[in-house]
Amino acid sequence: MGSRVSREDFEWVYTDQPHAARRREILAKYPEIKSLMKPDSNLIWIVVMMVLMQLAAFYLVKDLDWKWVIFWAYTFGSCVNHSMTLAIHEISHNSAFGHCKAMWNRWFGMFANLPIGLPYSVSFKRYHMDHHRYLGANGIDVDIPTDFEGWFFCTTFRKFIWVILQPVFYTFRPLFINPKPITYLEIINTVTQIIFDIIIYYFWGIKSLVYMLAASVLGLGLHPISGHFIAEHYMFLKGHETYSYYGPLNLLTFNVGYHNEHHDFPNIPGKSLPLVRKIAAEYYDSLPHYNSWVKVLYDFVTDDTISPYSRMKRHQKGKVTLE
Repeated sequence: MGSRVSREDFEWVYTDQPHAARRREILAKYPEIKSLMKPDSNLIWIVVMMVLMQLAAFYLVKDLDWKWVIFWAYTFGSCVNHSMTLAIHEISHNSAFGHCKAMWNRWFGMFANLPIGLPYSVSFKRYHMDHHRYLGANGIDVDIPTDFEGWFFCTTFRKFIWVILQPVFYTFRPLFINPKPITYLEIINTVTQIIFDIIIYYFWGIKSLVYMLAASVLGLGLHPISGHFIAEHYMFLKGHETYSYYGPLNLLTFNVGYHNEHHDFPNIPGKSLPLVRKIAAEYYDSLPHYNSWVKVLYDFVTDDTISPYSRMKRHQKGKVTLE
């Protein structure tokens, strides 16, 4: 089972999240950063291309042996589908069509959701905004693991299993931490996704459907890109709540690795976050960061001081503006 971790609770803090204060300070010194707060029209075409790419893959795998279906689901489809979830992350911040066309972003998010196989886009938007406004807030931020996760996944082997099961916990955690009434957009998202899945099964068969679902489950579990789930907010260094990653996988993930920059300026699309870092270098270069998500995964599993409990948590529920 491996070593047992030393943590037995979250890191409870009584200070505000650092991002709002740093945002005000940076904007006062570098007001030109406001010019970066505009939609990224390239995002639209990239998402369309990715959807078409997966549709082609659904067709190409329909007559393959099962071993090759799973092989391509992990080596290719997982990268595309995980990347698509991060495109949906961008769309949830209205980065495709801007804040003035918020509903266009919601519909486009449903379109981007199609090759993932499971309805995701609308619910993610609702909970992700809470994550920004109430970072680490007990009972609100569903990015924080449950007490069960912290208590049970407390050995090297169990942490390894937890990494594999990340998509399961991200799916069901909101139902236990902060359940919300179902909205009409979530119903539309679900019905649209089910119809799409049925169409794929009807025309191309079970292997195409399995490829689609396996690509999502495998891509969000034990996968190099999944290192971002842990790299973003797990406390590898005491006192540091958010970490950036400046490695090459940002090219596949819409620069989600620039996570301090993203929480400081959630209205700036991912493509412009490296410029934020360049302009305000003195604020970011001194912060701890990563260059390898694979190493993050390895360190999380093997380091007996790190576990799902390694998160900063707050009692206060004060709202933080995203402007």
